[in-house]
Amino acid sequence: MFDILTKHTNQGNFFLTPAQDLQSICNAPADTHGIFIIYALKKGRVELIYIGHSGKIEKDGSLSNNSNLKDTIINANQFGKSPAHIAWKKQMTRENIEALNIYWYSTYNANNKDCPETLKKKLLRQHQDIFGSFPKWNKSV
Repeated sequence: MFDILTKHTNQGNFFLTPAQDLQSICNAPADTHGIFIIYALKKGRVELIYIGHSGKIEKDGSLSNNSNLKDTIINANQFGKSPAHIAWKKQMTRENIEALNIYWYSTYNANNKDCPETLKKKLLRQHQDIFGSFPKWNKSV
């Protein structure tokens, strides 16, 4: 579904269960920016539930130097003002999610200069075109 990410070779994924600590298992790089996509595993089914990003292009053409990919995955506010490493565990319990499969892609680095914020918007539009809505953990864009 997301062919625009195939050229990004600096990528990976990891699983998170409600009993695990996101800070210790997140294997996303701390020296780059990019996209992350979260799939929920629940009752033998897989559902894409969130598309996130770290970094955006400023008016002067530079990439904002806010949090990197790893820091964004761990500490970005989710479901209000709670950092993801707390909010995701609570939400997984509320929704009876067995695990999250989190894929990350470094999209802005020495090899590629694709704006993470722009890519996220494209991915959300693709999801909406196919399924008629955004992933359930994404707010309207």
